[in-house]
Amino acid sequence: MNLGLEGRKALITGSSAGIGAATARVLAREGAQVVLAARNRERLEQVAAAIRAACPNVQVWAETCDVSSSEQIAALAERHPDIDLLVNNAGEVPSGGLLEVDEARWRAGWDSKVFAYINARRLFYGLMKARGSGVIINLSGAGARMKRADYLCAGMANAAIDFLTETLGAAAPADGLRVIGISPGPVGTERYRRIAHKRIEAGEPPRRYPFGRVAEPEEIGELIAFCASDRCSYVSGAVIMIDGGISIAR
Repeated sequence: MNLGLEGRKALITGSSAGIGAATARVLAREGAQVVLAARNRERLEQVAAAIRAACPNVQVWAETCDVSSSEQIAALAERHPDIDLLVNNAGEVPSGGLLEVDEARWRAGWDSKVFAYINARRLFYGLMKARGSGVIINLSGAGARMKRADYLCAGMANAAIDFLTETLGAAAPADGLRVIGISPGPVGTERYRRIAHKRIEAGEPPRRYPFGRVAEPEEIGELIAFCASDRCSYVSGAVIMIDGGISIAR
């Protein structure tokens, strides 16, 4: 399916690995220009080089950026004010309950995700609004709906992102924009594999997943590409679950 994304310029945060890198690859295959942003310069350049090799007609930028820094996000917006699609994907919030995550780790996690999303949206939403077009897609997580006390810090962060997505997304069409949320369950990233390995070491029984597996990063990227396209032009303010039904079953 041709999604009509040729020539559009997309900024994907957290794109040195996992869902972010997969999304960048999918968008590039659809003909979009991609701006990769992450902290790890070496891995960022590797992803950028692979995309350039696979999609030689697509422009690719690799931008070292710590999204928890409002100054670095602002500088990124100054260098790339013409973004058509913003994919907020960066940030890692610690799991754990109220007594397990101290204030320093809690604040650092929320700075890397909740406040990073807020700051990026504020900057790029304003730029898009001035042009009267643009799409913002926010990655949150199924923990926002599962309400687990042992996942309090991360679950609350995801719930805040979903709330911001829904409320801003309802107002965005008046500005010519759309805001959509993607809420994945377990995805086969490096982070997931680390967590799964710890569970095995702790002697936990294997978890059962719908379809007998977790989602692949490219599956999330394909959904993001579709949501960014005009084929999804009547959707804004929605948070789309992509967890195979796990959150409902639990």
